[in-house]
Amino acid sequence: MAFIKKTENFTCEHCLEEVIGDGYTNHCPKCLWSKHVDVDPGDRAARCGGLMMPAEYLKKAGEERIVHECVVCGYKKNNRLSSDDSYDQLVAFLQEKSLEN
Repeated sequence: MAFIKKTENFTCEHCLEEVIGDGYTNHCPKCLWSKHVDVDPGDRAARCGGLMMPAEYLKKAGEERIVHECVVCGYKKNNRLSSDDSYDQLVAFLQEKSLEN
């Protein structure tokens, strides 16, 4: 599995934010949602195309990650949080998750 860097801009299909990609961008920094487009990172080979909601938050070895879950097929993938991700959205997500438990 070799990472394929793809610098692409996109419109988030969840919140309609215009996102400027940097080659590593894999989710919307405003709402934290993603899209199921890859089998291996950057290959754009997934046929599902479903939206991937933020489902879990992980912090491991000081690195923050969000686990995305496809709302169509259930596929899960964890991704690094970026410095331009919405901290307010992350806090809201964490509060929502804590209320569920």
